[in-house]
Amino acid sequence: MPQTVTFENIDTLTQSGMVVLDLWAPWCGPCKILSPMLAELEQELDGLTVIKQNVDDDKRLAEQYHVQSIPTMIVFQDGKAVEKVTGAFPKDKLRRYFEKKIGEQSD
Repeated sequence: MPQTVTFENIDTLTQSGMVVLDLWAPWCGPCKILSPMLAELEQELDGLTVIKQNVDDDKRLAEQYHVQSIPTMIVFQDGKAVEKVTGAFPKDKLRRYFEKKIGEQSD
């Protein structure tokens, strides 16, 4: 189950391994599709951690990472934001993407 992140604990939660930050809002239709898929993929893929933040509650992380629209995923590897992905995608496409990223991390 994805943990809720705050501006204060983002560094701690992203410091090790591959972590995906899901930036979402309750009024966002594509977010309602993406967030449950990310939760499922976190359970199905070893090496994937998902954290999330409702941008309506706190906009500072969205501002820090220059997020213009949601849903947006920020991919962290060992504490560094390495990629930003905007939009919702089919679960199979996300799985392949994350499997590739996890494989790159272990190389």
